[in-house]
Amino acid sequence: MTAAAKPEHTIELSINGTMRIVQTDVRSTLLDLLRERLGFTGTKKGCDHGLCGACTVAVNGHRVLSCLTLAVSIDGASVRTIEGIADDEELHPLQQAFIDHDGFQCGYCTSGQISSAHAVLSEHARGDLSAASFDGPYDDIARGPETLSVNEIRERMAGNICRCGAYPHIVDAIASCLPGCRR
Repeated sequence: MTAAAKPEHTIELSINGTMRIVQTDVRSTLLDLLRERLGFTGTKKGCDHGLCGACTVAVNGHRVLSCLTLAVSIDGASVRTIEGIADDEELHPLQQAFIDHDGFQCGYCTSGQISSAHAVLSEHARGDLSAASFDGPYDDIARGPETLSVNEIRERMAGNICRCGAYPHIVDAIASCLPGCRR
């Protein structure tokens, strides 16, 4: 008895600035493609159900849960993993902030937390609003990308779970990257 042939498709992705052409099973998730096929093991498989955020990466500048994203669905996209946030050997200021503020404990969720926080900062700089954008004084919205409240950081990071409970340190790390963040 022979196994059924896997339906494969060729996709082209820019991963951390490098173009990759890859043959993949059409049922393969972006997470599995990154980890199993391409060796980007910084992106973690936590729950594999889109509930924990450990697999967060950016696709075309927007956060996605790579465990829920079919690789073929983002053919032609630009993907940034945790490995692509630093500038060669120099840490990104956000990565340094996580170290400085002890924004990790066991470290398992850290790559997803940093990837998500990196996207949060970009989203906020673009002017994207969150549910918490309307909780405070309405003049906060008009202040622009230099202001982000602690409640808004928490709201925007809500999809990332830290089982060790390092949330206050994570919020402090993100806040330190925004000069106008209110404490």
